[in-house]
Amino acid sequence: MVGETETPFGPVTGLGADAFTANPLLGADALEPLVAAAEAAGAGVFALVRTSNPGAADVQDLVTPEGPIHERLAGLVDSFSGRLASADGSLSGMGAVVGATAPEHIGRLRELMPRAIFLIPGVGAQGGKPKDLGPAFRPGRAGALIAASRSISGADDPGAAAEELRQAVWQVSE
Repeated sequence: MVGETETPFGPVTGLGADAFTANPLLGADALEPLVAAAEAAGAGVFALVRTSNPGAADVQDLVTPEGPIHERLAGLVDSFSGRLASADGSLSGMGAVVGATAPEHIGRLRELMPRAIFLIPGVGAQGGKPKDLGPAFRPGRAGALIAASRSISGADDPGAAAEELRQAVWQVSE
């Protein structure tokens, strides 16, 4: 049972974190205490917005009168972005998980979440390609973090695979 003073950022020694992933499908009131904990800890939150798994479209792309659900989730992320904003306000610790496997959504999601850092899974083994990720970096290279584990750890030369990915991402992030 979590005590009143415990947050997602502690108290277990050695297991603290400076960011975590949250599922926003319960709504803003469920995100509020998580954002408050991140704010108090000087940390960040990555909310699931448009994930990279094949079944993501089953729910996240459903159209509502206000647009697709992933766009509504992006609005939630943006609504909290000011609370976790950087000193200059250009980026926020309120980030978004935006999968590389549906690159057609990245530009629109960047418009809806201009300050969010995108955590982008799905590059490599899941089929996402660095060449499709340029819009994620519109605020600059710090605008996105690429998650690619299987394509690197399973490579014959993981160091070379990581360097190849870094170079490909650097090209589209300029």
